[in-house]
Amino acid sequence: MDINLNVATAPKDSTFQLRINSDIKKTVEEIYAKTGMTLTDAFNTFIQQSINVEGLPFIITKNSKEALKEQAIAMLMLDLKRAEERANAEGWIDADDLEKELGVFN
Repeated sequence: MDINLNVATAPKDSTFQLRINSDIKKTVEEIYAKTGMTLTDAFNTFIQQSINVEGLPFIITKNSKEALKEQAIAMLMLDLKRAEERANAEGWIDADDLEKELGVFN
């Protein structure tokens, strides 16, 4: 698979049609308009990201919302762990030590 394809710059030589409920179309057009995108822009972004990741650009499960939340928490915890390791390696001081150094007492 050629993952170097760029949807924005590739020649437009094919047509794709999609049937959709008019209320749903209007709703998503309004959502995308808030970000400055058209439905076509959003679809092209979806296609480009699918090419980039070589699959669907989001997790699909019965509980996708919960899975995304868990993934975000896991990423945050990893970032916190890395920050703590860096702080320890570089000799940073924690909030308690800072309070002692500044003479702040509770």
